[in-house]
Amino acid sequence: MPDGSWEIEEFVAAVALAPSTLAVYARDVSSFARWAEADPQEPVRRPDLVDRDRIRRYLASLSASGRAPRTMARTMASLRRYFTWCQRRGLVSVDPTVGVSAPSGAARLPRVLRADELHRLLDESPDTEDPVVTARDTAVLELLYGSGLRVSELCGLDIDQVDLARSVITVWGKGSKQRIVPLSGPARDALVDWLAPTGGRVSFLTDVAGSVPLDADGAAVFHNRRGRRLGPRDVRRLIDRRSPVPTHPHALRHTFATHLLDGGADLRVVQELLGHADLATTQVYTHVSKDRLSRVFRESHPRA
Repeated sequence: MPDGSWEIEEFVAAVALAPSTLAVYARDVSSFARWAEADPQEPVRRPDLVDRDRIRRYLASLSASGRAPRTMARTMASLRRYFTWCQRRGLVSVDPTVGVSAPSGAARLPRVLRADELHRLLDESPDTEDPVVTARDTAVLELLYGSGLRVSELCGLDIDQVDLARSVITVWGKGSKQRIVPLSGPARDALVDWLAPTGGRVSFLTDVAGSVPLDADGAAVFHNRRGRRLGPRDVRRLIDRRSPVPTHPHALRHTFATHLLDGGADLRVVQELLGHADLATTQVYTHVSKDRLSRVFRESHPRA
């Protein structure tokens, strides 16, 4: 951490966001503070001594060091959040980030699975695969695509969050925000098979003697063969086993959102289903849909 009076730890403690987001904020603000304390023009050790020109010179230094536009845009977002907090706390009278812009860093459009890729991923499994593993993997994949879950949300899913009678699940997303997500028909069917008293989940939870190991996670919906909660790496491996092309788990969430919009779903409904705090985050999928429409038009219309 920097040596000066920046109160970065207090800032992080006061902001209600996901731990991973807070870690990024702390890192970005700390990097700026260390630079400001070593600024060859005029070192400063407190936020109230930071002005707009200093913010701009810091961004210029990042650019000169080869930082990507997306990194600079994220850094600027972190500094804006920090100085907004400083102003509310009375540490600064004027927010020095106001009026300062950073490169927007054009967002990469999310990859959407083609129909044949989706079919092979969801409907085909290796012939040599254990039927219990197949049942678990099918339920995992159907949830990722059919309900648009983040991998972390799926791995954190507990039995008491699943309501098969109402065909919904309760999801705890980023920033510990709760939302109710409907289950698609195939996802519900796969979960019914997996969670049945004689289903695969029971066999993954019990050892050869039929007892539950002490280190097993009895609350989790999905487990590995050792009875422990399925992790993000496990999910990536199971997708690698099924997918004909390299596919990140998040591509299923992207495909879920894009297919909803292609089918005429309202953007705000998709926002709620995905658990996005900001509608602008969801709007990236409208660009994907427009790109697909344009491509179809160019390929299909005789005068395109």
